[in-house]
Amino acid sequence: MSIRKTVVAGSFYPNEKKELLSLIKSFSKIETQNSFEHINAIITPHAGFIYSGNLANKSYFLCSEQNPKRVIVVGPSHHVYFEGSHICLDDEYETPLGNIQVDTEFSKDLKEKYSFLNINEECTFEHSTETQAPFIKYHFPNAKIIEIIYGNQDFNTLSELIAEVIKDKDNLLVISTDLSHFYSLEKAKELDLNCIKGIEKKDMSILENSEACGKIGIKAILKIAISKSLNAKVLDYSTSCDVTNDKSRVVGYTTALIGK
Repeated sequence: MSIRKTVVAGSFYPNEKKELLSLIKSFSKIETQNSFEHINAIITPHAGFIYSGNLANKSYFLCSEQNPKRVIVVGPSHHVYFEGSHICLDDEYETPLGNIQVDTEFSKDLKEKYSFLNINEECTFEHSTETQAPFIKYHFPNAKIIEIIYGNQDFNTLSELIAEVIKDKDNLLVISTDLSHFYSLEKAKELDLNCIKGIEKKDMSILENSEACGKIGIKAILKIAISKSLNAKVLDYSTSCDVTNDKSRVVGYTTALIGK
């Protein structure tokens, strides 16, 4: 049996089960309203939990009643450059809360159908997707996971896969992204507001005037949201300054819902 091992447990989030459970439970105490009958996808950050865990948890919390059978996590590669996208074919995905079963049959079917999907062992060090796993295990304990990490990837091509997976209401799509990086607080908010407006208005032209490490994923889901008349709702926004009080080198975070 092969296991996709954690690499950022103990740094991005606690590696002890009790501590991690306590942290996620503290996030869940905050009430968030859901106006969607069905949530097809969420956009969620992937920074250390002390910075963006509260935001990430909001979108997962609102999907908990749907109890998805599969969660397809799509995130950008931060550590290695490659063409196309990597898909995980391990049997299990490790988390401090217990391992998540990888839907290998579903993943293999996707790999056969979409030529841009491949296997890149260096992607096992990626945090943009791994940071989603504890939330998945906590909120959807019986769900299986599919991990897709993109490198030099055309968003139009990626959107074809996204259109397929969100057809099934048993699937939940997770688009992982942080927003602007290392600007002053004023500049970060200016850039991030464009990203937030671009998502809410489903306007690619506004989105182009923003920065996000997962912009390819955002553009891919927005293309499908536009074509299928899905709604987009941004739930919250914050920056690293809210935690560190450092206004000189700020990272932005947001979380949003896509559905009807």
